[in-house]
Amino acid sequence: LRVRSATSYPTSIKQRITMPAMRLNARSKVNAPRRSPMAKAVAVTSIPAPPAKLAKVPLELEEPKEVPLNTWTSKKPLIVKVKSCERIVGPKATGETCHIVLETDNKAPFWEGQSYGVVPPGTKMNSKGKEVPHGVRLYSIASTRYGDYFDGKTASLCVRRATYWDPEMNKEDPAKKGICSNFLCDSKPGTEVTLTGPTGKILLLPEEDPNNVHIMCATGTGIAPFRTYLRRMFLEDVPNFRFGGLAWLFMGVANSDAKLYDDEFQVMSERFPDQFRIDYAISREQQNKDGGKMYIQDKIEEYSEEVFDLLKNGAHIYFCGLKGMLPGILDMLERVAKDQGLNWEEFYEGLKENNQLHVEVY
Repeated sequence: LRVRSATSYPTSIKQRITMPAMRLNARSKVNAPRRSPMAKAVAVTSIPAPPAKLAKVPLELEEPKEVPLNTWTSKKPLIVKVKSCERIVGPKATGETCHIVLETDNKAPFWEGQSYGVVPPGTKMNSKGKEVPHGVRLYSIASTRYGDYFDGKTASLCVRRATYWDPEMNKEDPAKKGICSNFLCDSKPGTEVTLTGPTGKILLLPEEDPNNVHIMCATGTGIAPFRTYLRRMFLEDVPNFRFGGLAWLFMGVANSDAKLYDDEFQVMSERFPDQFRIDYAISREQQNKDGGKMYIQDKIEEYSEEVFDLLKNGAHIYFCGLKGMLPGILDMLERVAKDQGLNWEEFYEGLKENNQLHVEVY
């Protein structure tokens, strides 16, 4: 059975669920949702800024009706070149995250929510002592099928440089750094990248109902697939997907310098105040209701009644990021469900059966 409830909604939320599909203009300020205070984050300067109007895109990329899967494999990869690689976090961020644009010339088409595989250069010794190529590393694609240039000829990745701090050495141990992430973050324009994929169906954006509600929960580079959703919803002119629903993003970061793509999200928030909502959990700068650090589950809990109401009425909810984020969120949701007199196990299973729950953690 579909999980339903005769819940009473504020007018603005009810309209988002029931009104016909439409795009609100940038001047619309009716019942604007609450948003967390924002500090200016690092913008991605190597790509075009969000266009003043919805971007025209090559709509032939909408024609394939079957999701593309494994067009390229480790045995038959696609060699592409880096167009740009840019650090996109501030100096106080915990670690380095880069936005990398790849020139694919539309030879590896994909849908929003999918991943590419990257095979780093070099070799390793396998368990049998044989020298073999490195294995494939998967990265969520961070641009829509049209790319950051809206022409379908590029695709972007959001990559955090993996390093290992050795407490005995009291410094980073280069022998234990992430091979692929460091290769990508060190890349320059023209660097060749061995690509596989696309792969994945779990986080494909459901587009059957353009008026639906999408609640996105991300930590770190888990923002990548949600950036693709939001750019498709609010920046691109796609006639067969006129988004008229509500997109609500919960984003967990350590500090304001670690925000990703916030410049784009602020543009979307200003232009579509009744359709896009963003709330940050900034663990080292905010406190939860108990006086502890503000993690993403704490921020979601602040709006738990509204989140549950939306889920009962068919909203989709997505989780993407480090797997350590999930237990805390699920524990919180279970606690809130019980406080509301709900059977959590039945409710959770209902979300899965109705394809409302989408989880990709790593």
